[in-house]
Amino acid sequence: MTTKTTKTIYWIGTALTSLWFGTSGICELTTNKLVWDITLKLGYPPHFIYILGVAKVIGIAVLLIPGKLLRLKEWVFAGVYFDIIFAFASKVSVLGLASAVDAIIAFIMVTVTYTMFRKVYPATYVKPVNYAMN
Repeated sequence: MTTKTTKTIYWIGTALTSLWFGTSGICELTTNKLVWDITLKLGYPPHFIYILGVAKVIGIAVLLIPGKLLRLKEWVFAGVYFDIIFAFASKVSVLGLASAVDAIIAFIMVTVTYTMFRKVYPATYVKPVNYAMN
């Protein structure tokens, strides 16, 4: 796969992830009836829904900044995965497996995006200097 293809897939995935989770975050912040009622039905308290909405909007802003805040982007991807996993588990437990199809689709989409992120911005690990030895 060429670098151009990898970057294209990464940015398409980032755009789709941003649309998906950005829309969700805005709906949580504006108490959109559809999102709000389902989240309450899953057993989450209202204050948590607002916090989740703020976290999603801030996280999406971080993802959309090209080439910067790479470590923070790792945290955003981790948060998105936690959101997907909790949404999946909550929906399966309360509403049934059929209601969790969106979480499965989101998981696949974010996994492809994160894989391309790692190819575009490979992690480099440096052996730490042991200052006690000097």
